Amino acid sequence: MELITNIVDSVNTFLWDYALLFLLLGSGVFFTFMLRFIQVRKFGAGMKALFGNFSLHGESGENGLSSFQALTTAIAAQVGTGNIAGAATAIAAGGPGAIFWMWVSAFFGMATIYAEAVMAQHTRVVKDGSFVGGPVYYIQYAFKGRFGRFLAGFFSVALILALGFMGNMVQSNSIGDSFKNAFNVSPLAVGICVAVVAGFIFLGGIRRIARFTEKIVPLMALLYIVGCLIILFTHLPGVAEAFKNIFVGAFSPRSVAGGMLGVTVQKAMRYGVARGLFSNEAGMGSTPHAHATADVKHPADQGIIAMMGVFIDTFIILTLTALVILSTGVWNNGLTGSALAQSAFDSAYGSFGKIFVAICMLFFAFTTIVGWYYFGEVNVRHLFGDKAVKIYAVLVVIFVITGSTLKVDLVWNMSDMFNGLMVLPNLIGLLACTVVVRRLTKEYEEKKKSQSL
Repeated sequence: MELITNIVDSVNTFLWDYALLFLLLGSGVFFTFMLRFIQVRKFGAGMKALFGNFSLHGESGENGLSSFQALTTAIAAQVGTGNIAGAATAIAAGGPGAIFWMWVSAFFGMATIYAEAVMAQHTRVVKDGSFVGGPVYYIQYAFKGRFGRFLAGFFSVALILALGFMGNMVQSNSIGDSFKNAFNVSPLAVGICVAVVAGFIFLGGIRRIARFTEKIVPLMALLYIVGCLIILFTHLPGVAEAFKNIFVGAFSPRSVAGGMLGVTVQKAMRYGVARGLFSNEAGMGSTPHAHATADVKHPADQGIIAMMGVFIDTFIILTLTALVILSTGVWNNGLTGSALAQSAFDSAYGSFGKIFVAICMLFFAFTTIVGWYYFGEVNVRHLFGDKAVKIYAVLVVIFVITGSTLKVDLVWNMSDMFNGLMVLPNLIGLLACTVVVRRLTKEYEEKKKSQSL
């Protein structure tokens, strides 16, 4: 176990302390300027599309999902333990300044995820009467021959390990940990229950997953937002101090009061970007699988609404978690993960705090398990064919059960490693499609302009 830990730590040091800090932020900056700040220019259109399509019982298209169903399936994957345990882990390891770097990566990531959704729409195919798409399709669209097949295959393997297996272990780990703290229930028992219900949903395919997420995602987000706002309104002086610590900690961590002397700017960036990616998934290549299924008139339509997923995930839900942890003053108490988040809610709600976080963690993590299973399923079909899907589903169930009992630090670090590995082929393929993304965006904007005349 020590050998595995050392290997994982070494790979993560290279990926997250150096390579991905520049690659993820660099790609986001590139797409932001190339698309002329699409996340700012089309923000209003995105919000209008989001609330205009809002429905708890939306109708799917002939070959795909409604735009809202595709978005909720993507958000189901995005809004998970990263929004509670991930924010807490980032603050514990990188200080309050890590939240600032989460915001930076999310802002630029909105342009990246726009490009991902556009290319997923543009290169998707119809299989068994349903739209299917994702990075494996636009990677092979960008690179023909052996190199394209290798890059797409590498991405598929990395995603299956990162999300279907290791990532879902993180989700079940956080559910088990929070339920143990709140109800003193065995994490293994919780993991078995979660795995059984998830397995039932897996068997129904993407349409059952979409019907589940379109109902659960809005309700779980509203519940959590209200719970956080109540705390923040009762801790207004602490909220002001929290924002101060975030901005000071981003550039001068040693100036933040408390025992954060070991935190540097680089460390704040590393944990901010890593946890930010784990939370909003921009550039990771996961959510394009959901956005490819949307039945929309133009690829840019789904690209614009895809940006709203990052906004909701990071700038609303994750930020609320961070402000609750910082404003209640528990952020430097030596805890990490869901235990730190629960201690923050405990300080405001008393013993009900643990229960509230456990319930929210169940909803957040469970929807992510369902979403990540589907993303893995697309890639299993691509690599091994339809017959391998049942084997994959059984393995995911086993990993969900096993993950509920493991040590949290190793689970997070392994997930970080595989997340980082899948980013590489995804961004290589996406950047190679730059001309196509720009052409489709220009085509879309000119069409909209002519319609308004």
